[in-house]
Amino acid sequence: MRFLMWAVLIAAFLSWVSSESGDVPSGVCSRADRAALLGFKASIVKDTTGFLSTWTGADCCGGGWEGVECGGVGGRVNRLILQRPSSGTDDAVYMKGILSPSLGNLRFLEIMVISGMKRIAGRIPDSFSNLTRLTQLVLDDNSLQGNVPWSLGQLRNLQTISLSGNHLTGQVPAALGGLRNLLQLNLGKNFLTGPIPPAIGSLRGLQSLDLSFNSLSGSIPDFLGQLKNLTYLVLSSNRFSGQIPNSLCGLTQLSELSIDQNQLVGRIPAQIGNLKFVSVLRLSSNKLTGQIPEAISQFQNLWNLNLSRNLLTNPLPDAAFGRGLPSLLSIDLSYNGLDLGTVPSWIRDRELSDVHLAGCKLRGALPNFARPDSLSTLDLSDNYFTNGISNFLENMTSLQRAKISSNLLSSDLSSIRLPDQISVLDLHSNQLFGSLSGILSNKTSKFLEVIDVSNNKISGSIPDFDVGLNLKVLNVGSNKIAGHIPISVSNLAKLERFDISRNQITGTIPTSLGSLLKLQWLDLSINGLTGKIPNSLLGIEALRHASFRANRLCGEIPQRRPFNIFPTAAYAHNLCLCGKPLPPCKGKDNKKMSQ
Repeated sequence: MRFLMWAVLIAAFLSWVSSESGDVPSGVCSRADRAALLGFKASIVKDTTGFLSTWTGADCCGGGWEGVECGGVGGRVNRLILQRPSSGTDDAVYMKGILSPSLGNLRFLEIMVISGMKRIAGRIPDSFSNLTRLTQLVLDDNSLQGNVPWSLGQLRNLQTISLSGNHLTGQVPAALGGLRNLLQLNLGKNFLTGPIPPAIGSLRGLQSLDLSFNSLSGSIPDFLGQLKNLTYLVLSSNRFSGQIPNSLCGLTQLSELSIDQNQLVGRIPAQIGNLKFVSVLRLSSNKLTGQIPEAISQFQNLWNLNLSRNLLTNPLPDAAFGRGLPSLLSIDLSYNGLDLGTVPSWIRDRELSDVHLAGCKLRGALPNFARPDSLSTLDLSDNYFTNGISNFLENMTSLQRAKISSNLLSSDLSSIRLPDQISVLDLHSNQLFGSLSGILSNKTSKFLEVIDVSNNKISGSIPDFDVGLNLKVLNVGSNKIAGHIPISVSNLAKLERFDISRNQITGTIPTSLGSLLKLQWLDLSINGLTGKIPNSLLGIEALRHASFRANRLCGEIPQRRPFNIFPTAAYAHNLCLCGKPLPPCKGKDNKKMSQ
């Protein structure tokens, strides 16, 4: 009898302990875990992903709660993975709310991924310091604010911290240097300031460090050279100054080194050749001087080399580059102090996908590429090319983007043959002549999204637009184009920017222009347009800029936003426009006085 009583007491005690700890049979949701998850659900005021609508019923571990997984001892919640659907690329797919501190009660959680939800704001809760089993914390692409919590440094099992694409401020916390198991640290695309703390040099196992697109300052510290396991170092778009430290050249496992868009000075270290495995090297948009080191030619895996927008000078190591760089696919040497004269043979003769040589003082005829069919992007703008445009693009069957603006090209626009797949064509600021009908006709590719042929000598009229064109940008400004704006402009349903300024266009503004509901930029200035500004334009809610300046327009300006709040300069030098932001129309003044 006494034994039975003791057994009952022990069973009761174990039951009490189990209830307090939340332990439950495997496959059944712990009450504590369920409460923590429902606390998070309650903190989300709107969910268009549909994930949280599945969080119903008593069992969060049965597989019905989207993104929740259970396992391990006691079958507790050990994974919470809520990622924006890959098909949800528009702004309509999001969660709005905050990260509830209740998530800190998921004591057995090993992986937390809440990413791409766009509108989850507020601070990262301090209660996350209770998640001592956590190995992965991924909160990318939300709207989180405040500092990166120092308390994350207490989570000794963390292998991944990824908080990119938020609104985090303050400095990189030194406490993260205590995370000896950390393999990946991504704090990119935030508003972090200050230097990289020395404690980061203690993360000897770190393989990936991304601090890009912040406002970090100071020099790139030498101690980063101690992180010998780094394969990925991205410090782009910050305010780092000083020279490239030689210690970075000791990171022999690096596959990507991106320190572009900073304020770095001095020469590219000759020791950079030690980075035997580097495949991506981006040093652009700094103030680097001197010559491009021959050692770069030794990179067997390098496919992307971007040294643009620096102060680098001649000569190029042409012979060495011709023998080396067997994997090269993308090259950008634009806007340095280079005077190349002609496109080097080691570029012309390769099977490259992207060639950017803008502002390299290239002259004469456009180059002949040995493998034109491999090119996807080509930028030869701001040079001195004079001829060869007519058939230049025709055999570039993979070409998507072509920029050959600001040269001296003289050719009939109708003679230019375009590849079928091209989406961006920029030929502005040349000496092209003829009519637009060659590039705007019933043969115009459905892939073409951007046409900029402004500041040339093009004449004729604007041709009719067929249904089905996917143009987003059409800029024909600063030419000699006459005639009317065709009513068929309404067929350009995807148009975002329409610029016909500084031409000789006459007639009225067609009401059909109001059908372009995605239009953000409209410039009709300095022509001979007559009549009124049609009220149909009020339907273009996306419009951010418009100019009707220097025409012969008359009548009342549409009296709703944004037209009545555009600057007066947008309507200046017309025949008799009136109404806000200009003085009121005379007839309306008299009507008010008679009342």
